[in-house]
Amino acid sequence: MSRTIKLFGILQGLLQQLVFPRHSQYIFAVFTLWKHILRAHFVPFFFSVVVLMFIFMLQFIMKFLDQLAGKGLSATVIVEFIVLNLAWMLVLAVPMSVLVATLMAFGGMSASNEITAIRASGMSLYRMIAPVLLVAILLCLWLLRFNNDVLPDANHRAKALTTDIYRKKPTLSMIPGLFSQDLPGYSILVRKTFETSNDLEGVTIFDYNTSDKTTTVTAQRGKISFSADYKKLIMDLTDGEIHELTISDFQLYRKIKFEKHRIAMNAEGFNFQRSQEGIYSRGDRELSARAMQIFVDSLERLQQESLARIRANVSRNLEDLFSASKPNTPIPTTQPELVVGALSRMASLSNSIRSEQNRMDFLERQSREYKVEIHKKYAIPVSCLVFVLIGAPLGIMARRGTFGTAASLSLGFFLLYWICLIGGERLGDRGIIEPWLGMWAANIVLGLLGVYLTFRSARENLMIDWTGLSRFIPRRWRSDVQPAKAA
Repeated sequence: MSRTIKLFGILQGLLQQLVFPRHSQYIFAVFTLWKHILRAHFVPFFFSVVVLMFIFMLQFIMKFLDQLAGKGLSATVIVEFIVLNLAWMLVLAVPMSVLVATLMAFGGMSASNEITAIRASGMSLYRMIAPVLLVAILLCLWLLRFNNDVLPDANHRAKALTTDIYRKKPTLSMIPGLFSQDLPGYSILVRKTFETSNDLEGVTIFDYNTSDKTTTVTAQRGKISFSADYKKLIMDLTDGEIHELTISDFQLYRKIKFEKHRIAMNAEGFNFQRSQEGIYSRGDRELSARAMQIFVDSLERLQQESLARIRANVSRNLEDLFSASKPNTPIPTTQPELVVGALSRMASLSNSIRSEQNRMDFLERQSREYKVEIHKKYAIPVSCLVFVLIGAPLGIMARRGTFGTAASLSLGFFLLYWICLIGGERLGDRGIIEPWLGMWAANIVLGLLGVYLTFRSARENLMIDWTGLSRFIPRRWRSDVQPAKAA
């Protein structure tokens, strides 16, 4: 009640300044009203950030729980691994929280008729949204800096830490009772692993590297380790058997018993590279936009060089084929020799062009992936502005400032935004659409929708009719869903 009385006191002063304007007092009244609007956003925003971060963290822990728990890792390593992954969670949580906070703030003010009173004092909806947009711009700039300075290093350190953990504990990715397909050409089943060592019990290995035969290795015990250069995964087995069956003739079968047996497997599929700074190659999510743009420029230069080589090769071969023969060059005396020579030259030219074309396709694919990631680093922060334009009119139309209402209204826009973002990323990586369009399509569509809703809400008193939704709500809860009355 005191909050409403205070607001009406501000509005009364604002009305007096509109009738008898004195600029300094009018500006002070406007800034006081803006302060009131921003204060209504403050608590919902931070509450939403905490809730969304908790949900992301819970989902992350559930995903990696089987790889972290019971593996002999110290609590410090587990906490560091979780903290490093908080960076990408924060990047996703902030724009979502902007939408939830805007819905709650304007919904609460609309429910208490504060929006009606502010409009009656002569302030338009555009001026009410202005302070929220200014704060959203500051958040956008902060996210841009965070995406380019903090997030890449956090992702790189998290990836390096994961690699170091795997190097120390190769059994980390092996879940007892489940087949591991991480190593190319092998399928590994382990019955039991140990927290304090890399020992194994009940090992079964299916080797598919040889096409003409299948090899199955079983052992009661084993131990897993790496070679000195971390390129080979070595498995020392004891007390086991080797079963070999030739596919072309199923009657050829061989069984070998052993006391000790060593298998060396390529560790490339396990992602066991060295993790020293400067040697460890960074992916697109571990680089800033400026660094990725340098890669894009280099890839485009390599593409131009390949194209220039194709043109030079074609020009040279055509000139040699159709021009007069050079001095001291033997001339074919028969027609078959001439045809065979021309066909051989054309086959060589075709292979050369095909090789260069494959190289250009590979470079183009890498360039598209970098471009998609560059645009993503800018598109996600700009979504803060888009969600303000959507949240303000929707909050006024909903006339409800509860977290449940804001969360339910936000869910549909979250799903639409992330579906467009993920789908655009896939289509951009494959070259079906332009990278910029794939990343900015969601912002463009929702931004136009937000501008339209804001324009309509500024001119008309629109409301959401909740009675149509009552049939989807249990009968004992329907008393809370009542149609909103016009102010």
